[in-house]
Amino acid sequence: MELGIISYQSDTVEKEVNGFVDSFLLALAIVIIVLLIFMGLRSGFLIGAILVLTVCGTVIVMDIYDIDLHRISLGALIIALGMLVDNAIVVTEGILIRIQSGMDRLKAAKEVVAQTMWPLLGATVVAILAFAAIGLSQNAAGEFTRALFQVILISLMMSWVLAITITPLFCVFFLKEDAKHVGKDPYRGLFYQIYKAFLRLCLRLRWLTIGLMVALLFLAIYGFTLLEDSFFPASSRPQLMIDYWRTEGTDIRETSEDLKKIEEFVMKLEGVESVATFVGAGALRFILVYMPEKDYRSYGQMLVTVDDYQRIDSLIPVIRQYLDNHFPDAEPKLKKFRIGPGGGAMIKARFSGPDPVVLRQLSNQAQAIMREDGGAIEIRDDWRQRVKVLRPQFAEAQARLVGLSRPAVSQALETAFSGTQVGIYREGNKLLPIISRPPEAERVDVENIKDLQIWSPAAQTSIPVRQVVSGFVTEWQDAIIHRYNRKRTITPQCDPKVGNASVVFERIRPKIEAIELPIGYELEWGGEYEDSTEAQQALGGGMPISFLMMVLVVIFLFNALRQPLIIWLCVPLAIIGVAPGLLLTGEPFGFMALLGFLSLSGMLIKNAVVLIDQIDLEIREGKVPFTAILDSSVSRLRPVTMAAITTVLGMIPLVFDAFFISMAVTIMFGLSFATVLTLIVVPVLYAIFFRVPEKKLM
Repeated sequence: MELGIISYQSDTVEKEVNGFVDSFLLALAIVIIVLLIFMGLRSGFLIGAILVLTVCGTVIVMDIYDIDLHRISLGALIIALGMLVDNAIVVTEGILIRIQSGMDRLKAAKEVVAQTMWPLLGATVVAILAFAAIGLSQNAAGEFTRALFQVILISLMMSWVLAITITPLFCVFFLKEDAKHVGKDPYRGLFYQIYKAFLRLCLRLRWLTIGLMVALLFLAIYGFTLLEDSFFPASSRPQLMIDYWRTEGTDIRETSEDLKKIEEFVMKLEGVESVATFVGAGALRFILVYMPEKDYRSYGQMLVTVDDYQRIDSLIPVIRQYLDNHFPDAEPKLKKFRIGPGGGAMIKARFSGPDPVVLRQLSNQAQAIMREDGGAIEIRDDWRQRVKVLRPQFAEAQARLVGLSRPAVSQALETAFSGTQVGIYREGNKLLPIISRPPEAERVDVENIKDLQIWSPAAQTSIPVRQVVSGFVTEWQDAIIHRYNRKRTITPQCDPKVGNASVVFERIRPKIEAIELPIGYELEWGGEYEDSTEAQQALGGGMPISFLMMVLVVIFLFNALRQPLIIWLCVPLAIIGVAPGLLLTGEPFGFMALLGFLSLSGMLIKNAVVLIDQIDLEIREGKVPFTAILDSSVSRLRPVTMAAITTVLGMIPLVFDAFFISMAVTIMFGLSFATVLTLIVVPVLYAIFFRVPEKKLM
């Protein structure tokens, strides 16, 4: 006996976690380097130290609440890195500006914390609530990604606590007064002056600015119509599955012989390390996303392990061509493992109704449409082919004369071919059935069936079965009948040849839905469309609650309506950055991209809250409104820009991860434009809503 490893999940998990830890450390290094470049050595090291403390504190709390380190939780930490420094940057920037203006360090720290503590708390809560829909989602996709919300919640709250406690302490200890800058305008630099002049121009041409943004919004909405849809991407696991189906009713020995030949061919391919073959059923469920097939004699599965998952895309066409050439009557299906819930064919149409014959007709029409499209492969249905059965015609009158009933004849036929259980043999802790049946030579020859002997209670002797059976009829029968919601349901299905399933689905959907359904029959869509729809509906179920809470938090912060209205009017404009990013990178707008957009809205609102609070503060201190708008915007320039740069650059490691890439692209491109929204559109909307006189903007 030789033992081999098919899948050792411990090694796989360790490799994945180590890779993500490396990505996290790289993102952490990128963020700290950016801080050092733009904030100076002292401020950069200070904020970097706060970031490290925040991450350490987050990991400790995660351990307390049994949140493990895995792909989702580590990815959430990388996503949160840019947001974690946001609060510390605001506090450090405020203290630094006051120290450079000649204020005592301790007084500066007290003043900044008192001024920014509650706005930062409100903005942080809003950013957390943007992810709350994930935590409230009750379906499989929500359960799979729930750690994302949990880690964001812990880390952002930790960042706020440290921003108002440890950060001012470090600032008092380590920030020094620079005699060269005391008494001088801290915003006298060229970058600040260019921004101030440009903002003044936008305020003067406020309606033109808003009109331009609305035009860009409509262009972005049109761009969204060009995006492909997706649910969860394929895994980077270095393994592929080959599901092999022979014609229904095929002997399991023939299936096994075919699989031996296929295994020999696959093992010769470059990059293939091992092949595990299962005949008659799938493997045990060794990972969450693997769904083993039920027991079928005509079915077999091969798990092919390769040295690099990037080889899989080149191996699949080679293996498929070999199968088509050498096993033309088979129905092979080659697929990668997927990340996240969902499984089986990507495109499924479920026809439900009472009559199996009508259901097969509907399935054949749907499969014909799939074949005509040209972009679909592995087209079949889950009822598979009908099988031949030999059905005895029971002679009621003759059987009654000899004292035989229909069940007695059925049991005799079963014993003669399949065998019947006559006892149980105990071996240790195992119970083994004892089956009684004739020798194989008698069982395999169907010609002997008429001479089969049956005990007659009336005659007290065995009689041949032909005396109680008028004949045998060969019929075609459905060997497999599936039910869905207690209704007979047949599911024609297929996969795309290349690319995302949504492209093929959108082409064939109207044609299949145009099939005329008899009364009592119905059509439902399954596959990736159903999985994605259910996940989005579950996510949408929690969104009204989370968004209502976000709105209430913003209203409570300002105790007014115009400021929250300005903030929420900016949220839809974030689409302007998202659509071009996904189009340029070729990424679909899937479930993870949707989560990215939700988080993006939280980041945008957080920045807008801090800026508008600063404008209101300076107006309350007696500044002329137009001056308050300009000065507040200039003072927020570095914190907002720094938060955006650290978040965008910190996302770089996620761009190389198949699971997070669409989410990373959404946030990176969306936040880049959202920074423009915060620094330009928010001040312009403030001037419009509060009717700041245009002449004062000159």
